Amino acid sequence: MTTTRPAPFSLRSIALPAFGPALLFAIGEGAVLPVVALSARELGASVPLAALIVTLIGLGSWFFNLPASLVTLKFGERWAIVGAAVASALALAAAAVAPLLPAGLWLLAAAMVVVGMAASVFALARQKYLTEAVPVVFRARALSTLGGVTRIGIFIGPFIGAGVMQFAGITGAYWVGVVAMAAAAGLAVTIPDLVAEPAPAGGAPVRQATLRGVAVSHAGVFLSVGMGVLLLSALRASRQVVIPLWADHLGLDATQASLIYGISGAIDMLVFYPAGKLMDRKGRQWVAVPSTLIMGTALLLIPLSTGFVTLMLAALLIGFGNGISSGLNMTLGADFSPDNGRGQFLGIWRFMADAGATGGPVLLSGVTAAASLGAGVGATGLLGFAAAAVFGVTIPRLRHRRNY
Repeated sequence: MTTTRPAPFSLRSIALPAFGPALLFAIGEGAVLPVVALSARELGASVPLAALIVTLIGLGSWFFNLPASLVTLKFGERWAIVGAAVASALALAAAAVAPLLPAGLWLLAAAMVVVGMAASVFALARQKYLTEAVPVVFRARALSTLGGVTRIGIFIGPFIGAGVMQFAGITGAYWVGVVAMAAAAGLAVTIPDLVAEPAPAGGAPVRQATLRGVAVSHAGVFLSVGMGVLLLSALRASRQVVIPLWADHLGLDATQASLIYGISGAIDMLVFYPAGKLMDRKGRQWVAVPSTLIMGTALLLIPLSTGFVTLMLAALLIGFGNGISSGLNMTLGADFSPDNGRGQFLGIWRFMADAGATGGPVLLSGVTAAASLGAGVGATGLLGFAAAAVFGVTIPRLRHRRNY
């Protein structure tokens, strides 16, 4: 009797259904992010109100992370992904027609909240699917690729939106988003269903986990490694604000600032897969600690920069550090998530990460207001060293903590 060995797993075998919807969703987001504030201004919003409407995307995502876990549990990963993409497409269509309606500003604000909520469902379901569908020895590579693909989409989305806006005006960016989200939904339908593991014969039925139960039973993880994730997210969000602010402080024009920011982002996108491979082969600490130290050091160097070249060098270092950390938060969340209650665990995990992403710029703003911009940038740089210390102490060796 001969036995048939299963074919060896390859990321290429799931690349299109696994990463295609994420790329399209990110392109849709990237296309509209630069124009939301401009749309709000055209609809009569003040500058602070326009900024608030942009912030509603992040707030919608942050506060919907916990409900997103319940949505994914109820409908399953595939249909949660499809539903999130459809909801985002409808919201962006509403934003596109907002200028034609009397309450257009309110409609735009509501649409951005829905986009944020949909993004939280999409991201959580995508992460949970890859965690369960990909063999653990490929986990970091898969989730780093997911993070890298998302960054690529966010990077190229504004260029596609800008091209369409040449012919269709500012609403053209929203229609690019609608098409990209609809395409993401259509492609997500082809995602293979996960096959549930059969229950052991004669075993007691497994009690369904709850958000509260998962939060209590894994409090030690959330208060240790989770704090590192919170600090890393704060560091990442702060660096997006620091580069343009310091460029303005040096008197660089908008073109120079955009060039520095864009090249830093390009470096960011080039190193995600090697970093994932390193995490799979050597362990998560080999990326978690160096990436946060590099970003922290680069941020401390920014106040010492005196012109275009020195700021560019610091920004390149930030881009490299951020790039090698692509997928790190998701990988750690997958590693520590339990088989029963994974969705709830990842919802809490993402809530903490988004809390850090919101708090980082707030810290920068507070220290800058109290002292100076240089002090604010330095304070955000120290977050990197704090995150490195937390990761260095709390991340167990790879062979002890992966879910098999």
